[in-house]
This record gives sequence, C-alpha cells and structure tokens, in this order.
Amino acid sequence: MEDQNKNMILAIVLSMAVIFGWTIFFPPEQPADLGGQLEALPEGTLTPPVGADGTTPPVVAGGAAATPVSTEAVAVEAARVDIRTAKLSGSISLLGGRLDDLHMTDYNVNLGDDTEKVVLLAPVGADEPLYAVWGWAGTAAGNGGGTPNANTIWELESGATLTETAPVTLKWDNGAGLVFRRTISVDDQYMFDIQQSVENNSGAALRLAPYGIIAHHGEPETEGFYLSHEGLVRVSDGELEELNYDDMPDFDVVPGDGNVEIVEVQENGWIGFTAKYWMTTMVPEAGTAFNSVAKYTAANNTYQADMRLPAMDVAAGEAVEMSTSLFAGAKEVDVVKAYEAARGIDRFIDSIDWGWFYFITKPMQSLLAWVHGMVGNMGFAIIGLTLIVKILLFPLAYKSAVSMAKMKKLQPEMAKLKERFADDKQALQKETMAFYKKEGVNPAAGCLPILIQIPIFFALYKVLFVAIEMRHAPFIWWIQDLSAPDPSSWLNLFGLLPYDVSWAPQLLSIGLFPVLMGITMWMQQKLNPAPTEKTQAMILAWMPWVFMFMLGGFASGLVIYWVANNTITFLQQYFIMRSQGVKPDVFGNIISGFKKKKAE
Repeated sequence: MEDQNKNMILAIVLSMAVIFGWTIFFPPEQPADLGGQLEALPEGTLTPPVGADGTTPPVVAGGAAATPVSTEAVAVEAARVDIRTAKLSGSISLLGGRLDDLHMTDYNVNLGDDTEKVVLLAPVGADEPLYAVWGWAGTAAGNGGGTPNANTIWELESGATLTETAPVTLKWDNGAGLVFRRTISVDDQYMFDIQQSVENNSGAALRLAPYGIIAHHGEPETEGFYLSHEGLVRVSDGELEELNYDDMPDFDVVPGDGNVEIVEVQENGWIGFTAKYWMTTMVPEAGTAFNSVAKYTAANNTYQADMRLPAMDVAAGEAVEMSTSLFAGAKEVDVVKAYEAARGIDRFIDSIDWGWFYFITKPMQSLLAWVHGMVGNMGFAIIGLTLIVKILLFPLAYKSAVSMAKMKKLQPEMAKLKERFADDKQALQKETMAFYKKEGVNPAAGCLPILIQIPIFFALYKVLFVAIEMRHAPFIWWIQDLSAPDPSSWLNLFGLLPYDVSWAPQLLSIGLFPVLMGITMWMQQKLNPAPTEKTQAMILAWMPWVFMFMLGGFASGLVIYWVANNTITFLQQYFIMRSQGVKPDVFGNIISGFKKKKAE
C-alpha cells in the first residue's frame, strides 16, 4: 500500500513539476502588438546564394563576383500588383518581383476584432520584415545586363490582380539579349506557384541556376514556449530538422556566403520558417534535387531559408523554365495534409510540431477532428474525446479500481501487520508482500493507469496548444477561446459581482473551470485509500489545490479536458468499487477526516 501511494505521489509530483516549470519559464501566449509595424528598420543587404553546388560563387557579366543586393532600393517607389483571394490579401512589389505583403482575411489578431488581420509577410521598413524573393545565379557569357535580383524593377506583362483564377506575369529584359519572366499563381488556400523562365537571345550559351529565398530581417519575436517550435524547419529526403533562430548564427562561416548550413537534397524536401500557427515555406517540385540552405548574415542580422536549384544550360536562341511553389498561410491540418497528398510534399504534415509523443498526438488530433465534425463544438469535442479515451482505457481503469477496492478491504489487516512489526521494517516489508500475494493483490495495479495517462495528457495538451483549429474556438457561455485561459475569476464570484479584476495575476485570478478541476480532483482522491504516512497524506491533500492554481493560466480547453477526465474517472471508480462490495462514502470520508483532525 505504501509503495502504491509513493508511486502515485511520484507520478503526480513529476507532472506538477513539469507544469510548474512551464508556467514559470514559458508563460501563456500574449496578444500580438502590431501597432509599430510601420516603424522603419536600419537598411541591410540580401546576399544572393553562392551557387547550385553550394561552393561556386555566382558570376555575372565580365566574370566579376556577384555583389550583395542592397535593400536600400526599397525606398524607390515601385508599383505593386494586388493579391485578392478568399483567404489572402496583399500585394507583390515590382521591386525585385518580391512577395512581401500578405495578410490573412479569415484570421484576426484578437478575438472578435476584424480591424486587425494576421500578417504573414511584411516589406522592409515594417516592424518585422519577412518576404520571399526569387532570382537566377550563375555565369552568362555576354549578358552585359546581368541577371535579376532583389533590386530589379520588373514590369507587369499580363494580368492585373492576382486571384485564385487569374495569374500574373512579370517581365524583365536585361538589355543584352536575356528576357526573364515570372508567372505567379495562387490557389484557393495558401499555395503560390512560381514559374520562372529565361529566354536567351544573346547569341551565346549561358548557364544559370534558379533560386528562391525567404528572408527575415532581424530575429523575429517568438512566444518562447517549449511546446511549439518557432524558427527554421525543413525536410531533406525524409529527415525533419528544426532550428531555432539563435542556432543559426552558430553555423560555420563559408567565405562569401556568411554563416550557412547546407543540406544536399536528392529527391524530396522543402525549407522555410514557421511560427506557432503560420508558416512560409519554399517547395520545389517533387523529385527535384536542390540545396537546402539555412543562412545567417551578421552584417545585416538577416535569417534566410534558401532553395538553390541545379544550374541549367541555356543555348543561344532557346529558353528554359523552372517551377517552384511557396506556401504562406495557416497550418490547418486538413489543408497541409491535402497538399502533402496531392503534390507529393514529403512529410509536409510534420511542419506542425507534434512533439515527442507524435505517435499519440497525430491520431488524437484526427480523433478530435472527427468528434468535432460530429458535435460541431470544440469544447464538447474535447469532452467527447475524453470519454472515448476513458472507454479505451477502461480495462486498465477497472483493474485499478478493483485493486483499490481490495486494498481498502485489507486495510484492517494491514494495520495489524504494522503494529506487529512496528520495529522491524524489513520483516514488515516481507510479510506485507507475502500478504499481498496470498490475497492476490498487486499494489502497482492502481498506479499503472496514472502512469499511462501522463503521455496521453501531454499529447492532448500538445494538440490543444499547436492545432490552429483550437484558436479562437468557442465553447459555451463565457468561454469563447479554448486556446486561452478561462477569463472568469473567483475574485468577483465569476462575474456575479460588478468588479474589474483584470489587475490580478492569472495565477491568483483563476476561473470557474480551474476551480471545478480542483474540486473534481479532490473528490476523486477521496475514493482512494488514505496513506498512513503523514507526509504522503499532506502532499495528497494539497495536490488538487496546487494543481488548481498551476493550471489556472493554462488553455481553457485543457482544463475542460481535466474536469471531464476527473469526473468520468470518479464515476467509474465509484461504481466499480460498489460492485466489489466496497461502499465509498465521499462526504463521510470528509467528515471522518475532520473528526480525526479535531481529536488529534
């Protein structure tokens, strides 16, 4: 019995330690402040890639090494091409033909406020510049006008506004016989297709390598939460790699190319930057070899994700083209899965950070989505998922409850053994194990479901934390965002008193559902045999209330899960114990506990 209580306490204390650490070191998400978006940043440079093989510097006309592309030219007034789709709005700058202005139309920064939409891409001069640009690197004998770069002023050859049904084509003539075109199209979700071509009328053969760059000027502001990766993410021939922004300045320095980490992709891969809910990713066609380059330039504090494609020979009088894609949007599970399947994008679904328990998290997310589709409310879907999990774990729960009932029956005999061998702990342990064997009781059986439930809890929390389907999802009454803490507070009797308690820290101003979680955990605890050791008894007595405050600032969806889980567990255990001849009296246990304390 003592071993069982110790195991239970150890499991709960470990869980609480992790949760407490998260609460202190990784506070809940704060609303984004985009008010300073138009404040200018110092000008920097965007360095073209080294070359298709990652080592050979690109050469322009006359054999001179390519120089950094200055973003100072952003001050030039360049025309823009509007982007208007059902899900996206923004524009393409003819300066460099860059995609640097993109907003979500169906995702607000703040709940219920349509005036401020989530920003995906922003130009140089914005608070956090993030943009995509394409170009060509390599040698071109006789191409005195060079190749297009981030400062090239393109002209709009066809199209007016980029929509789901209307692509646009940009054109640039270098004046020396090379004509470059870039056709950009977008689907009804978040995928852009970029078809680059070069027509060689220079009279001489040339060799060019197309590339794409996603650039961050300055280190982006992240939530800094352990459970969600934010930074560079890529897949290279089946291998997933996640790099934080502060890892990138530690890359080896390649002369002429800055701090880089180059991975040669043979067949399938992609590279980009991800936030908690949003992602911008370069995707070549399936089966295309390329160099996946993570890059940091200290001179202008720029973080890059480069897609460097193989060099292409262009004979005089001929033309070549290359098609790539850019995903810029929300990491909606169904959408990302559909792209993975339809376009053959290897492990694209792993752009969502599923965590260590991905083998539990992925099917749990699918099950949650199915239940949500059935009930139409994410809060009730969480409760439904909890019920399904409890049904699946019922055999273990039954075994645990039966063990608890037997242990409760054997408490008088255990008390006699402790009196008999009070001064000989070794003999007591030996006799106790023999007594358990004789009665067919396994003390560890009651702890097993708790240990199994820990990874399930973490996996579910991961789903609730990273899945965008939870963002701004309502439940009932005052719970309008399941990814945010319960906004009610016991300080004003959960809204019954007309007092503003926004001044109170989240740790103290807990809502109704965290209180219900503490109460249901406390009731569940009353069904278990009370430990005889005072320290253990004290820890268990405080555990529900400590958890209540620790989880008060967590996502309300998680707390609702825990309330549902505690309630179902309580009912399961209560009726199973009754079926075994034990009549638990929860409130009687409470009253007897008060009497015992009073007698002491």
